[in-house]
Amino acid sequence: MKRSLSPFAVAALIGVLALVGLLAYGLVQSNPDRGIDEALGRGERAQAPAFELQKLDGGGSGSLEDYRGKVVVLNFWGSWCPPCRAESPLLQRWHERISKNGGGTLLGVDALDVTSDALDFVRDYGLTYPMLKDSDEQVYPDYGVASFPETFVIDRDGRVAAIKRGPVDEEFMREEVLPVLEEGA
Repeated sequence: MKRSLSPFAVAALIGVLALVGLLAYGLVQSNPDRGIDEALGRGERAQAPAFELQKLDGGGSGSLEDYRGKVVVLNFWGSWCPPCRAESPLLQRWHERISKNGGGTLLGVDALDVTSDALDFVRDYGLTYPMLKDSDEQVYPDYGVASFPETFVIDRDGRVAAIKRGPVDEEFMREEVLPVLEEGA
Protein backbone atom coordinates (compact mmCIF):
# COMPACT_ATOMS: atom_id res chain seq x y z
CA MET A 1 0.00 0.00 0.00
CA LYS A 2 1.42 3.37 -1.08
CA ARG A 3 1.41 6.26 1.34
CA SER A 4 1.22 9.77 -0.05
CA LEU A 5 2.37 12.85 1.71
CA SER A 6 -0.22 15.14 3.16
CA PRO A 7 -0.56 18.63 1.63
CA PHE A 8 0.87 20.06 4.85
CA ALA A 9 3.98 17.88 4.60
CA VAL A 10 4.48 18.82 0.94
CA ALA A 11 4.13 22.54 1.77
CA ALA A 12 6.60 22.19 4.66
CA LEU A 13 9.11 20.38 2.42
CA ILE A 14 8.81 23.06 -0.26
CA GLY A 15 9.29 25.75 2.41
CA VAL A 16 12.43 24.08 3.78
CA LEU A 17 13.89 23.66 0.29
CA ALA A 18 13.15 27.32 -0.51
CA LEU A 19 14.83 28.43 2.73
CA VAL A 20 17.92 26.33 2.00
CA GLY A 21 18.05 27.79 -1.52
CA LEU A 22 17.83 31.35 -0.18
CA LEU A 23 20.56 30.70 2.37
CA ALA A 24 22.85 29.25 -0.30
CA TYR A 25 22.17 32.24 -2.57
CA GLY A 26 22.91 34.64 0.30
CA LEU A 27 26.22 32.95 1.04
CA VAL A 28 27.29 33.10 -2.58
CA GLN A 29 26.30 36.75 -2.94
CA SER A 30 27.96 37.88 0.30
CA ASN A 31 31.38 36.52 -0.64
CA PRO A 32 33.57 39.44 -1.70
CA ASP A 33 35.28 39.43 -5.06
CA ARG A 34 38.83 38.23 -4.43
CA GLY A 35 40.11 38.39 -8.02
CA ILE A 36 42.73 40.99 -7.08
CA ASP A 37 43.98 38.79 -4.22
CA GLU A 38 44.13 35.77 -6.53
CA ALA A 39 46.17 37.70 -9.12
CA LEU A 40 48.65 38.82 -6.45
CA GLY A 41 48.85 35.22 -5.22
CA ARG A 42 49.95 34.23 -8.74
CA GLY A 43 52.57 36.99 -8.74
CA GLU A 44 50.53 39.17 -11.10
CA ARG A 45 49.23 42.69 -10.73
CA ALA A 46 45.57 43.09 -11.66
CA GLN A 47 44.34 46.34 -13.13
CA ALA A 48 42.78 48.42 -10.36
CA PRO A 49 39.04 48.88 -10.98
CA ALA A 50 38.44 52.37 -12.35
CA PHE A 51 36.06 54.69 -10.56
CA GLU A 52 34.84 58.24 -10.21
CA LEU A 53 33.27 59.40 -6.94
CA GLN A 54 32.14 62.61 -5.33
CA LYS A 55 34.73 64.37 -3.18
CA LEU A 56 33.93 64.01 0.50
CA ASP A 57 33.76 67.78 0.96
CA GLY A 58 31.26 68.07 -1.90
CA GLY A 59 33.66 69.97 -4.17
CA GLY A 60 33.10 67.99 -7.36
CA SER A 61 34.33 64.53 -8.17
CA GLY A 62 37.59 62.64 -8.34
CA SER A 63 38.79 59.45 -9.95
CA LEU A 64 41.61 56.97 -9.72
CA GLU A 65 42.62 58.06 -13.22
CA ASP A 66 43.40 61.54 -11.80
CA TYR A 67 46.50 59.95 -10.21
CA ARG A 68 47.79 57.94 -13.18
CA GLY A 69 51.58 58.01 -13.15
CA LYS A 70 51.71 58.18 -9.35
CA VAL A 71 51.72 55.45 -6.75
CA VAL A 72 48.37 55.53 -4.97
CA VAL A 73 47.78 54.12 -1.53
CA LEU A 74 44.00 53.65 -1.71
CA ASN A 75 42.44 53.36 1.74
CA PHE A 76 38.78 52.40 2.32
CA TRP A 77 37.61 53.61 5.73
CA GLY A 78 34.67 54.76 7.84
CA SER A 79 34.49 57.19 10.75
CA TRP A 80 32.64 54.57 12.81
CA CYS A 81 35.55 52.11 12.49
CA PRO A 82 37.98 51.96 15.49
CA PRO A 83 40.86 50.44 13.45
CA CYS A 84 40.39 53.23 10.89
CA ARG A 85 40.84 55.76 13.66
CA ALA A 86 43.96 53.97 14.90
CA GLU A 87 45.69 53.93 11.50
CA SER A 88 44.83 57.52 10.48
CA PRO A 89 47.89 59.27 11.99
CA LEU A 90 50.19 56.75 10.27
CA LEU A 91 48.44 57.26 6.92
CA GLN A 92 48.76 61.04 7.25
CA ARG A 93 52.50 60.76 8.00
CA TRP A 94 53.00 58.51 5.00
CA HIS A 95 50.98 60.81 2.75
CA GLU A 96 53.28 63.68 3.71
CA ARG A 97 56.30 61.48 3.07
CA ILE A 98 55.32 60.06 -0.34
CA SER A 99 53.73 63.21 -1.75
CA LYS A 100 56.79 65.43 -1.19
CA ASN A 101 58.40 64.59 -4.50
CA GLY A 102 55.12 64.05 -6.34
CA GLY A 103 55.66 60.31 -6.71
CA GLY A 104 52.73 59.15 -4.65
CA THR A 105 49.63 59.99 -2.70
CA LEU A 106 47.19 58.59 -0.23
CA LEU A 107 43.61 58.50 -1.48
CA GLY A 108 40.90 57.91 1.09
CA VAL A 109 37.49 56.49 0.24
CA ASP A 110 34.89 56.89 2.96
CA ALA A 111 32.14 54.27 2.82
CA LEU A 112 28.96 53.40 4.70
CA ASP A 113 29.14 56.67 6.59
CA VAL A 114 27.31 59.86 7.41
CA THR A 115 29.07 62.70 5.59
CA SER A 116 29.14 65.03 8.60
CA ASP A 117 30.72 62.28 10.73
CA ALA A 118 33.31 61.60 8.03
CA LEU A 119 34.17 65.32 7.72
CA ASP A 120 34.53 65.53 11.52
CA PHE A 121 36.87 62.51 11.38
CA VAL A 122 39.04 64.17 8.70
CA ARG A 123 39.20 67.40 10.71
CA ASP A 124 39.85 65.67 14.06
CA TYR A 125 42.77 63.67 12.64
CA GLY A 126 44.15 66.53 10.53
CA LEU A 127 43.99 64.47 7.34
CA THR A 128 45.13 66.40 4.28
CA TYR A 129 45.11 63.72 1.60
CA PRO A 130 42.31 63.60 -1.01
CA MET A 131 39.05 62.06 0.20
CA LEU A 132 36.22 60.61 -1.85
CA LYS A 133 32.85 59.26 -0.73
CA ASP A 134 31.47 55.88 -1.81
CA SER A 135 27.96 56.59 -0.52
CA ASP A 136 26.20 54.23 -2.94
CA GLU A 137 28.57 51.28 -2.45
CA GLN A 138 29.61 51.53 -6.08
CA VAL A 139 33.38 51.10 -5.70
CA TYR A 140 34.43 49.12 -2.66
CA PRO A 141 32.71 45.87 -3.77
CA ASP A 142 34.81 45.95 -6.98
CA TYR A 143 37.91 45.79 -4.77
CA GLY A 144 36.52 42.90 -2.72
CA VAL A 145 36.34 45.03 0.43
CA ALA A 146 34.57 43.04 3.11
CA SER A 147 35.51 45.00 6.24
CA PHE A 148 37.17 48.26 7.12
CA PRO A 149 39.84 49.47 6.81
CA GLU A 150 41.33 47.92 3.70
CA THR A 151 44.23 49.38 1.73
CA PHE A 152 45.46 48.85 -1.83
CA VAL A 153 48.84 49.91 -3.20
CA ILE A 154 48.41 50.86 -6.85
CA ASP A 155 51.47 51.26 -9.06
CA ARG A 156 52.09 54.03 -11.59
CA ASP A 157 50.43 51.95 -14.34
CA GLY A 158 47.20 51.56 -12.37
CA ARG A 159 47.78 47.97 -11.24
CA VAL A 160 47.32 46.66 -7.70
CA ALA A 161 50.74 45.83 -6.27
CA ALA A 162 49.74 44.99 -2.68
CA ILE A 163 46.74 44.68 -0.38
CA LYS A 164 46.27 44.98 3.35
CA ARG A 165 42.93 43.71 4.58
CA GLY A 166 42.80 45.34 8.00
CA PRO A 167 44.69 48.29 9.43
CA VAL A 168 48.08 49.14 7.96
CA ASP A 169 51.18 49.47 10.07
CA GLU A 170 54.66 50.88 9.60
CA GLU A 171 55.98 47.52 8.40
CA PHE A 172 53.38 47.24 5.63
CA MET A 173 54.10 50.76 4.45
CA ARG A 174 57.88 50.17 4.38
CA GLU A 175 57.72 46.71 2.79
CA GLU A 176 54.87 47.21 0.31
CA VAL A 177 54.71 50.92 -0.52
CA LEU A 178 58.39 51.96 -0.65
CA PRO A 179 59.40 49.32 -3.24
CA VAL A 180 56.54 50.38 -5.53
CA LEU A 181 57.59 54.01 -5.17
CA GLU A 182 61.14 53.04 -6.17
CA GLU A 183 59.96 51.29 -9.36
CA GLY A 184 60.59 53.55 -12.32
CA ALA A 185 61.37 56.52 -10.10
